[in-house]
Amino acid sequence: MDAAEKSLRQWLVWLLEGGGAHADFDSAVRGLPAKLRGARAPGLPHTAWQLLEHMRLAQWDILDFSRNPKYEERPFPEGYWPKSEAPARGEWEKSVRAFHADLQAMIKLVKNPRTDLDARIPWGDGQTILREALLTADHNAYHLGQLVQVRKALGAWKG
Repeated sequence: MDAAEKSLRQWLVWLLEGGGAHADFDSAVRGLPAKLRGARAPGLPHTAWQLLEHMRLAQWDILDFSRNPKYEERPFPEGYWPKSEAPARGEWEKSVRAFHADLQAMIKLVKNPRTDLDARIPWGDGQTILREALLTADHNAYHLGQLVQVRKALGAWKG
């Protein structure tokens, strides 16, 4: 692996881990009282739970597509959003753990020197691992911003 490729992989990991001009995942989800996880803030379309679970579902889908030759596309939009506004007991923590696990799997894929970041994914229509890693980081950053906005509107943000 040459220096440019090594640098690209390092920057991708940095971006996936929440580097940049926005809150990172752990800061956005940590400390939100259980009673507010399903609360709808005035004027905002989603609850914190809906955003967290959407991020988890979408990230898992991107990861699955990136490494599974038998990938099956989910129905949109219902396959990417939770059915309820609030999590059942223990679901918040379970979703946070799953998000972390899938993020680490994407990072591992990016870090693997045997992963050709520019090669087309054979079961796709032109996508590459580089594109999917960037999509993951971009999608997460967008919805983390929304999650922070929900927390601010609910008076539950100290960042």
